[in-house]
Amino acid sequence: MAGSALILGGGVTGLATGIASGFPVYEAADVPGGICASYYVRPGRAERLSAPPDDGEAYRFEIGGGHWIFGGAPDVLTFIDTLAPGRRYVRHSSVYFAQDELYVPYPLQNNLRYLKDGIAPRALAEMSSRTKSDWRTMADWLESSFGKTLFDLFFYPFNVRYTDGLVDRVAPQDAYKSPVQLSLAIRGAFQGTSAVGYNVSYFYPTDGLSALAQRMAARCTVVYGRRVVEIRPDQKRVVFADGSEEGYERLVSTLPLNRAMELSGLTVDTPEDPYTSVLVSNIGATKGARCPADHWLYIPDSRAAFHRVGFYSNVDPLFLPASSRDAADRVSIYVERAYQGSGQRPSAAEIAAYEQAVVQELRDWEFIRDAEVVDSTWIDVAYTWSWPGSRWVEKAMETLRRHDIHQIGRYGKWTFQGIADSIGDGFMSGAAFRAASQPR
Repeated sequence: MAGSALILGGGVTGLATGIASGFPVYEAADVPGGICASYYVRPGRAERLSAPPDDGEAYRFEIGGGHWIFGGAPDVLTFIDTLAPGRRYVRHSSVYFAQDELYVPYPLQNNLRYLKDGIAPRALAEMSSRTKSDWRTMADWLESSFGKTLFDLFFYPFNVRYTDGLVDRVAPQDAYKSPVQLSLAIRGAFQGTSAVGYNVSYFYPTDGLSALAQRMAARCTVVYGRRVVEIRPDQKRVVFADGSEEGYERLVSTLPLNRAMELSGLTVDTPEDPYTSVLVSNIGATKGARCPADHWLYIPDSRAAFHRVGFYSNVDPLFLPASSRDAADRVSIYVERAYQGSGQRPSAAEIAAYEQAVVQELRDWEFIRDAEVVDSTWIDVAYTWSWPGSRWVEKAMETLRRHDIHQIGRYGKWTFQGIADSIGDGFMSGAAFRAASQPR
C-alpha cells in the first residue's frame, strides 16, 4: 500500500515496531527474539530445545548470555510485566581477582576496603587529585578518572579483555556504567555504601526471554526464515537469501549499522567505527565447593581471556534442571570472551579448545565440578565502539535515512541500550511510521 514499510529484524526492537505500526517484520531465524532468547539443554546432551521439556530436566540458557531487563520507561516496564510476568532482583556482583582469590563488590572504586593494605589511601589520593581533561581514548579516561593504581590493578586489564585490545584506541563511552563519585569512594574505604550504576536492580520474566519475544510476536506479523542478502535503495527493494524480494516505501532496520551499509552498498567519507564480537559459552555443571553467590563477576586476569562469568541460577533456580532447584547442587553459567570485530569467528576446533580451557579454569577455581553441558554462541556484533572524534554513525544513519532506510535499536543506532529502552524505541518508531503511512 502507499506509504508501506518493512521491518528488518525480529528482535525485541523490531517486534515492538511491528506491534505499534502494523507493518510486517522479516526475521532471518525461525523464532523471534534475536539474541534476547532462551533455550534449554538436557544434562549430557547437545540438542537445543526451544521450550522446557515436560519433566523440567534441562538447563535454561540465554542466546546472548545474561540479558537482564534494567531501566526503561514505566509504561514499557508495565507492558513487559503484563505480557511476560516476572520478578525484580537486586544486583549482586563483584570483581574477582582469581590470582588472589579475592572478591571486591562492584563497583570496585566504592569498595576499596576489600583491597590489600596500602591500596585504598593511594587510590583515594589519586582520585581526589584528578583533573578534567580532553580524553582521547577510553584508556585515557579510565586512568584519569580512577588513578593509576586502580587503572593498573583492574580497569586496564579488564577493559583490554572487554574490548579485545581496543581500549587504547576507541573513544570513552558509557561512563555511567561505573560512575566516579569521590564521596562514595571515601566512604567505601571504611564502610558499606549504597549501590550505584545503571543496573542496581533489574527484571526478568519467569518463563524466560523467549516467552516475552514469542508473546510480542503473537501481536504482530512476523515472516520467518528471511535472511536479507541485499538492499537496493534505488529500487526500494529487499532481496532475501531464499531468492524472494519485497518492495517498500520506507525500510525500518534493526540490523547492525555496519551491516545495513554493506547490504545497501552505500558509503560515507569516514572510516567505519569498530565493534567487538563475543563468544558466549553457556555451561551447566555440578556445583563446586567454592562457587560464589554473585549474579555475575568481572574478571581481569583469567587465563582463557574471558572477561565476565555470570551465574544464571544465582539469579533464579529456574535456570536449573527441576531436580536440582531445591538442592542447588548444580549451577547454570555463562562466560563471555570478546574478539575485535572482523566478521571472522574462531574455527570449531578453536572454540572447542577454548571451551575446554574455560571448563578447566572454572574447575581450578572450584566454581564447578563436572560440566554436563557446554554450548557456545557466536554474537558477531555484540558491543559497538567509536573512534575518537568519529562522525561515522551520524553520517551513515543520515545517508541511509535519505534513502528511506531508518535505523533503530541498539545495533541499528550503534549505541548501548537495554531491552526495555529497545522496546520503547520500537514502539516510538512504529507509531511514527504508522502515522506517516496514513492518507493526508
